[in-house]
Amino acid sequence: MIRVGLLAYGAIGDEHNQAVLATPGLTTVAVCDQKAERITAALKISPEAKVFTDADEMLESKLLDLVIISTPPNTHAAWARKALSLGINVILEKPMALSVEHCDELMALAASKNLLLVVYQNRRFDADFITIKKLIDEGVIGEVFSYESFVGGYSKPCSYWHSDAQVSGGAIFDWGSHFIDQILAIIPSEVDTVSAINQKRVWKHVTNADHADVLITFSNGARASFTNSDLAAARKPKFYILGTTGAITGNWDPAAASAPADLPAILTVHHSDGTDEVIPNSLANPYSFHQSVVAYLNHNTPMNVTTRQSRDVVAIMQAAEESALSNGRSVTPLLIK
Repeated sequence: MIRVGLLAYGAIGDEHNQAVLATPGLTTVAVCDQKAERITAALKISPEAKVFTDADEMLESKLLDLVIISTPPNTHAAWARKALSLGINVILEKPMALSVEHCDELMALAASKNLLLVVYQNRRFDADFITIKKLIDEGVIGEVFSYESFVGGYSKPCSYWHSDAQVSGGAIFDWGSHFIDQILAIIPSEVDTVSAINQKRVWKHVTNADHADVLITFSNGARASFTNSDLAAARKPKFYILGTTGAITGNWDPAAASAPADLPAILTVHHSDGTDEVIPNSLANPYSFHQSVVAYLNHNTPMNVTTRQSRDVVAIMQAAEESALSNGRSVTPLLIK
């Protein structure tokens, strides 16, 4: 059994705890959080887990084979560094870190100790995205040359760490960690340049941009964009994808008017002959990421989500933030060649 510790226990910590319980080969042996109500929630799922309120103490306890780090993004690098230094395998919440330099440092440390370092790119397993990727892999719309994704609406941002640029990395990092990862999973070409704009116009109580646009140009000429907006009185589709023989649109589910990102998009394939076809979303294999962690640690089976992919997502977001500082100047990201 792979002994798992949960470092910080918010909503995503609960998701990981459920996944560990449901995945043969994993067991939650420890949980660390400073809020009593979160510990109580964790123990409802894993009643035998040892409780810690000090993260250093949990990591140094020698109880763990694997730690899942769900702390705010600006602490990811420090806690991953400590865990790896102690010989503990690491699953990080996204983004991997707030700089590509920290990502490279962590990857080198993990490699030197022959340890797993991987990011939980959970939106890679969303039902709508699984369906989109299947359609594209099957050639239903031909070669993708234009890909647009959007998240947001017109609403006052929360005042939690997600809206604090010093903690979250900013609006591009917050949702870009999901959507840019999806873009790289769809378009296989190398990234050429990145440009971006951050706009701060209305919401002065937080430091994240109110509206952020990222444009990625690939070496084969394909282009992909990602928009995260709290100023979109009219939402764009979640997905608008053009291929050489068709298109895919992903419209927000009206049943989720208050939190549209929580439900899969309604997908339509638009064929080149002018016909449209609504496609039901594929059922996601529950806990497949956690199952792949077990397979990797016990049998060295390669994982679909790799550290390099998550590192390059950070490189693109870092380039986007650099571009935004110069009003959209194109920047070449520091990708692994």
